[in-house]
Amino acid sequence: MIYKGFQDLKLSALGMGCMRLPVNGRKGDDVDQAAVEEMIGYAMEQGVNYFDTAWGYHGGNSEKILGQCLKKYPRDSYYLATKFPGYALSNMDKVEEIFEEQLVRCQTDHFDFYLFHNVCEMNLDAYLDPAYGIFAYLMKQKENGRIRHLGFSTHGSCQVIRRFLEAYGHQMEFCQIQLNYLDWTFQDAAAKVDLLNKKGIPVWVMEPLRGGRLARLSGENLEALQALDPDRSPAEWAFRFLQTVPGVTVILSGMSDLSQLKDNVRMFSNNAPLNDREKKALLAVGDRIRKENSLPCTECRYCMPHCPRELDIPELLKLYNEHRYTGGGFIAPMALQALDRSKRPEACLGCRSCEAVCPQQIKISEVMAQFAEML
Repeated sequence: MIYKGFQDLKLSALGMGCMRLPVNGRKGDDVDQAAVEEMIGYAMEQGVNYFDTAWGYHGGNSEKILGQCLKKYPRDSYYLATKFPGYALSNMDKVEEIFEEQLVRCQTDHFDFYLFHNVCEMNLDAYLDPAYGIFAYLMKQKENGRIRHLGFSTHGSCQVIRRFLEAYGHQMEFCQIQLNYLDWTFQDAAAKVDLLNKKGIPVWVMEPLRGGRLARLSGENLEALQALDPDRSPAEWAFRFLQTVPGVTVILSGMSDLSQLKDNVRMFSNNAPLNDREKKALLAVGDRIRKENSLPCTECRYCMPHCPRELDIPELLKLYNEHRYTGGGFIAPMALQALDRSKRPEACLGCRSCEAVCPQQIKISEVMAQFAEML
């Protein structure tokens, strides 16, 4: 197992993400405890020492099952991470209630790592509002030793990250972002990594395989990678890319069965970052995937002065691309909730004034109608 230094700790480079645990049947909240116990046992044997869960994973049962499974191991043999669920604004005034319940669920007296969950456009102002007392309460728990290290996860833009760090950056010890070779450009992850590195904040990775999509390549994309190394799987290419990115400390993988765990442990048995040629080829695959699944907006902004509703059309098209590629998900809806209704896709009048000046000839009015329907 590869290990990375974090302050005075030695963390396994592969962390076990507990959002996609094995379940019984098709119910997402019915976690298969026996299967999880077997996976955690194997992970511990192979040197994985970082386990990441959250309040809402598997309907709250991820924290419970993880606490039940980990209690048989010495408390100093692993690191446990969970998060305050600010992704739901209704939770903002419940930080103490939720934190205390999380300790009970996880059967522990402290969390090694604790995060503000998914800082984004929708909840940023609430997270920064001292009236809720979230930051003050979590800092108090850190002073009391019930939180050892405090950080945040985010699917938000660089602007969101900057604002959060302006307020709390002096106390943020790590940041968890969605990072993979597709999102290097698709979600501007390269700029986020650069920002965090400049701030001296270690990077934790979520969605290294983009929900498994980057492990299931086919056609031209798969052939391009096999031409470079026929023995390396698409998943291994994705993980090796992350070993190349400066600042990356822990890579969280949401493994749903023992075979996935064993395969991931094998890939983290040695550090093998990509060389420049391999990295260039892999990013070319990412660009091809992005172009195959997204509108060709170049953000020239020629459309903007022609919109009678003053919509931020390039930003809406970017969110549309994300929502369409993911097949739904929460990132686009969360970002749109931060906008006034008059600035959302459904506000488009269909006047086509923007289309008349679009160099890429995107049928923007039709896209906005489709986006509104998808949402």
